[in-house]
Amino acid sequence: MIQELEDSQLVKYYMNGNERAIEVLINRHNARLTGFIYSKVGDRELTEDIFQDTFMKVIRTLKRGAYNEEGKFLPWVMRIAHNLIIDHFRKSNRMPMCDGTDSFSIFSLMGDEKLNAEKQLIKEQIDTDLARMIKELPEDQQEVLEMRLYKDMSFKEISENTGVSINTALGRMRYALINLRKLVEANSIVLTN
Repeated sequence: MIQELEDSQLVKYYMNGNERAIEVLINRHNARLTGFIYSKVGDRELTEDIFQDTFMKVIRTLKRGAYNEEGKFLPWVMRIAHNLIIDHFRKSNRMPMCDGTDSFSIFSLMGDEKLNAEKQLIKEQIDTDLARMIKELPEDQQEVLEMRLYKDMSFKEISENTGVSINTALGRMRYALINLRKLVEANSIVLTN
């Protein structure tokens, strides 16, 4: 019976023209995927829309023969849903906005307060974008920034570890933040305090 087949077998059946196979896959993962989407967006109607968009994308990918996630159907579908949720928040301008002050405290996003699902999703995306942009900084600025922010080192400790004066370490940090701000603006990423 088709309902008893593994996900990977159902995917192959569907790619070979068996329309019933996709129906079984949708029904099998409906509750899990709906619960996942709802936990992020908190709105039933929006959950339905994103669920439908997710499976439209799944169907298009399968029809193109571009699916290659052997044996990992559900994680792949969840990833598509996750990306669509992020796209929704970006498009609806519900991304946090930068307050434009000179303090530029983007790292305050990393506080311990309990974030709701939407903010957590946005935070994860910002953290990923930020880590990528830090890697684009000159090595000396990158080093100071990582020591200060991720290793919580004082400027005295940074000075001792890098063999430069405290003033040089402070200067590198200042330039790192200036350059990071330019990268953030160039990449159209919006941040909040």
